[in-house]
Amino acid sequence: MPKEATKPRGRMAAEKGEKNTRATKKKDKNAPKRALSAYMFFSQDWRERIKTENPDASFGEVGKLLGAKWKELDDDEKKPYVEQAAKDKIRAENQKAEYDNKQAGSGDGEDDDE
Repeated sequence: MPKEATKPRGRMAAEKGEKNTRATKKKDKNAPKRALSAYMFFSQDWRERIKTENPDASFGEVGKLLGAKWKELDDDEKKPYVEQAAKDKIRAENQKAEYDNKQAGSGDGEDDDE
């Protein structure tokens, strides 16, 4: 016996014609960039090689090939990328701390860290 249709729980606002009132936060173009992962450094390094070996591969196919290659690497081969990621993480943390200090300094002038 089929279940009887119940009211859909999602899309209630859309059915009523109401707008989503949730405010979106604007991105600060001066905010520091996030740290890249070891895989991202690997993919930056290998993307051109994969594309030259597979000139007909689409963007998604190149991504799949990169993922497969990354999985094939052992820890010794991943080590340079992991080290790059660790350095980039330190860079990102330092830039974020500087950015947060600037933001706090331009606010009400109080420093909560001390």
